[in-house]
Amino acid sequence: MTPDPTSPAEPTGLADRLRGRSELGVCALLLVLGVLVLSDALTMDTSFTQRGPVGPKTVPLVVGAGLLLVAVLLAVDVLRGGRGEAEGGEDIDLSAPGDWRTVLLLGGVFLGNAVLIQPLGFPLSGALLFWGSAYALGSRSFHRDPIIAAVLSVVTFFVFDRLLAVPLPGGPLMGVL
Repeated sequence: MTPDPTSPAEPTGLADRLRGRSELGVCALLLVLGVLVLSDALTMDTSFTQRGPVGPKTVPLVVGAGLLLVAVLLAVDVLRGGRGEAEGGEDIDLSAPGDWRTVLLLGGVFLGNAVLIQPLGFPLSGALLFWGSAYALGSRSFHRDPIIAAVLSVVTFFVFDRLLAVPLPGGPLMGVL
């Protein structure tokens, strides 16, 4: 007796059983990220930064454990038949192409900040980062944006460098600030 070609075939292999469950890839990514965060947190040297009962390992351990928990819960949901809902697109046109100009501008701004933070210091490279991000996202206030970016960068530098004791490169403005 030959099988009917119009009837659906029974899943025979692992690939057939996993078809339509692409969310398991997200589970795997979350699992790998969780393991990386936890392994990095557990090998972190905290001898110079420990100031109280809650040390610098606390947040990475909580985030890593949370990533593992979400990965497991999502995998269980997907394997039980749960499906993610497609984006409804309340205020966006899903058929429109992506705005690659903005993505490339933001990528260039972040890359520029990574390259310039050592020679220029955080206050200057941060100001360029904030101004460039505002420009890439559509702000065209050429008089106001650089001033806001500079103030935001200097305030961020002082909060991290002075108040939180996270050393940031000061660059040529180190004597002034």
